[in-house]
Amino acid sequence: MGGKITYFFLATVLVLVFGVVAMEGVLLMLTGEPAAMGMGAVAFLLPGVGGWFLWKNTLFARRAQRLARELEAEGGLPVDELRRTAGGRIDRDSADEVFAKRRAETEDRPDDWRCWFRLAVAYHDARDTPRARKAMQRAIALHAGRTVSA
Repeated sequence: MGGKITYFFLATVLVLVFGVVAMEGVLLMLTGEPAAMGMGAVAFLLPGVGGWFLWKNTLFARRAQRLARELEAEGGLPVDELRRTAGGRIDRDSADEVFAKRRAETEDRPDDWRCWFRLAVAYHDARDTPRARKAMQRAIALHAGRTVSA
């Protein structure tokens, strides 16, 4: 629950910043100076790009959470079998072992969104965020019934 509150708070602050930047962009465009008008146009476009990015990330997080709830209801969430260091960090060798199991499971059943979800978690535990995100996107697409190319 704390993660959701933090996300909502940061998203709200970001939207407020987008509003301030857009207002500054309008003020710059109203000056009549060509250079200021150019900067104002760019400043006016930035909130649109940022808003799109925030929206896409929010959709991704909601869809991933929906898959997690469904997998939990099925009893298929990955069990935390990772060793940890004294400081509480995941042991790299332990994460690599679990990752190898998840990868083999996914190779055996490449069309099962559940395998891709668990692989995404294993990638995340191995600190490979870009691949974790791609694996989760694939799990979301498979769950939605969309065809996914290799």
